[in-house]
Amino acid sequence: MSFFTDLAHQYIDGEWRPGKGSWDIIDFNPFDGEKLASIPVATADEVDQAYRAAERAQQAWADTNPYSRRAVLEKALHLVEEREPEIAEAIVAELGGTRLKAGFELHLAKEFLREAIQLALRPAGQILPSPTEGKENRVYRVPVGVVGVISPFNFPFLLSLKSVAPALALGNAVVLKPHQNTPICGGTLLARIFEDAGLPAGLLNVVITDIAEIGDTLLEHPVPQVISFTGSDKVGRHVATVCAQNLKQAVLELGGNSALIVLDDADVDYAVDAAVFSRYVHQGQVCMAANRILVDRAVEAEFTEKFVAKVASLTVGDPADPATQIGPLINSSQAESVSKLVDQTVAAGATALLHGRADGNLVSPSVLTGLAADSPVLQQEIFGPVALLIPFDGEDEAVRIANDTPYGLSGAVHTGNIERGVRIGQRIHTGMIHINDGTVHDEPIVPFGGEKSSGLGRLNGDSMIEAFTTHKWISIQHGRSQFPF
Repeated sequence: MSFFTDLAHQYIDGEWRPGKGSWDIIDFNPFDGEKLASIPVATADEVDQAYRAAERAQQAWADTNPYSRRAVLEKALHLVEEREPEIAEAIVAELGGTRLKAGFELHLAKEFLREAIQLALRPAGQILPSPTEGKENRVYRVPVGVVGVISPFNFPFLLSLKSVAPALALGNAVVLKPHQNTPICGGTLLARIFEDAGLPAGLLNVVITDIAEIGDTLLEHPVPQVISFTGSDKVGRHVATVCAQNLKQAVLELGGNSALIVLDDADVDYAVDAAVFSRYVHQGQVCMAANRILVDRAVEAEFTEKFVAKVASLTVGDPADPATQIGPLINSSQAESVSKLVDQTVAAGATALLHGRADGNLVSPSVLTGLAADSPVLQQEIFGPVALLIPFDGEDEAVRIANDTPYGLSGAVHTGNIERGVRIGQRIHTGMIHINDGTVHDEPIVPFGGEKSSGLGRLNGDSMIEAFTTHKWISIQHGRSQFPF
């Protein structure tokens, strides 16, 4: 596909070029195995070149009138809108996203670009009083300088753009490393859009590479002051450790093990719809997905019957088919891992109300119940189409089970009493929770992030200013200070 081969390059200092590594990253369609592109990896030296280019370009960009920076982002938004059909096809092909998922991702991407456009004008300074006579304190908001962005495979276009666009809007330069499974949608596609939008060379660099080639160069390099990472908590811990050792700020959006709670007064049919979407959207490869579905015993039988019936009706198949609701997992390793996890959990005593099977990278949905309280599967993030149904007796037990996880990203509570739902939501240790809705939500101006092993810091809205700018204090003595010697 020429779309992919045209973008199968490194993008460094405004130049499209092959990487100089001795091996290639192969970009496959996860549904049919078609080879989309072959990309020689970037070396540690090329990562250095990317960071140095960003460093050279950044100060002039920071000095650029923010209205001019805004105009570049406005053009980028126009290009995304203009090229939306082409981008949607790329999402379907490269990551196995269904048509519904591609539309969902693009809708959010455009919303986040609109917010980034506004961010260019939002940083504000302060004039603060001083106890010293004649002194004026000015506090400026200034760009951090260069931001390193590492993005995941599940929503690559959105989650790369989500950090890249605000960082640029606020006067920074960026080096982006997309996931190896989505180097185009998560990497060079953005480079092409911003290049065509008139972004000066060097401000956005994309390096397609792997830790096997560059080690921790991307994190340890002296140029970037902030690393924005979205991915697993295991890798996130390593990123945080290396950043701390090098006195860099890390913004970490990590995994989840979200609970969707169905109380005894919930609208069961509506809760079923919310739970099925929250668990199975994009094959369950979503950090906010409802891994655990907690149901009050008073409505357990009704909910379970309707939930299993709806899940069983989901169409599994070619993501390019508009009728498909469950497409492939990202690669064979993930498909095998999810299938093995289901088999092991059933062998350990769980009941499979639906037992999904793998056909290549397609894995049909599973619904498991009867899990022991100490079942390992309850403590982990499942990046696949597997739902765990867990009964409970009363609010206190629901809260205890929901909190019994090392994660704290998202969640939901379904109830006929909104304030009851809010009270329960306040007791759950999570960064985000939704009353009478699904668990999968992201909005441009609302702080997004998790507690515990689900991450550090927040993104979106004013949180982007916190993440990608810093304070600079300049004091002015209009009179004369008195010194003690």
